[in-house]
Amino acid sequence: MHIIQFNDGPFSIVIIRDHSHQVRMHSAFTRCHALAAYTVSVLAGLTFVCFVTTAFRDYSANADINTVTVLVRNVPDYSASREKNDMGFMIFDLKADLRPLFNWNVKQLFLYLTAEYETPSNKLNQVVIWDKIIQRGENAVLDHKNIRPKYYFWDDGNGLRGNKNVTLTLSWNVIPNAGHLPILVAKGNHRFTFPEEYTTTKM
Repeated sequence: MHIIQFNDGPFSIVIIRDHSHQVRMHSAFTRCHALAAYTVSVLAGLTFVCFVTTAFRDYSANADINTVTVLVRNVPDYSASREKNDMGFMIFDLKADLRPLFNWNVKQLFLYLTAEYETPSNKLNQVVIWDKIIQRGENAVLDHKNIRPKYYFWDDGNGLRGNKNVTLTLSWNVIPNAGHLPILVAKGNHRFTFPEEYTTTKM
């Protein structure tokens, strides 16, 4: 605050100037911070819209699974112990059209084939024997013949020989650009029986 006084004979003039409310321009850092905050808000809104528009889509599909060859051996499992356990082997066919599962919010599908069975020692056994990743833009029609398992089918005992209730099921994880990751099971599975005798042929 500045005070200026003029004397003119018996009169005096006082002028008061207040500079406390001068307008100051925002710095470059403040402007960049505001722009970044606005950009993040817009992106968050677009991400939410992306999620909402596909949140209630039906990601189910049919699968046709069939076993061609089924064998079982009783061999030492060196990955866990040296005791002999049952190891299953199979050759199977797989058909499924997964094209309807893809939309602009689906980045990829993670498929996995599970063998589920029951033994006297375990009420529920689940073993993943095969998997596959399908990226958006890739061929999503499965028509595979004579597939061999990618992973060993071990039982932690002797529960495979003669087992009459082994079920193969195809499942998948939907990997979105935004949103939750649903896990779904295909409509249609395949049930088969392991032989009563161990095989000695090489798998």
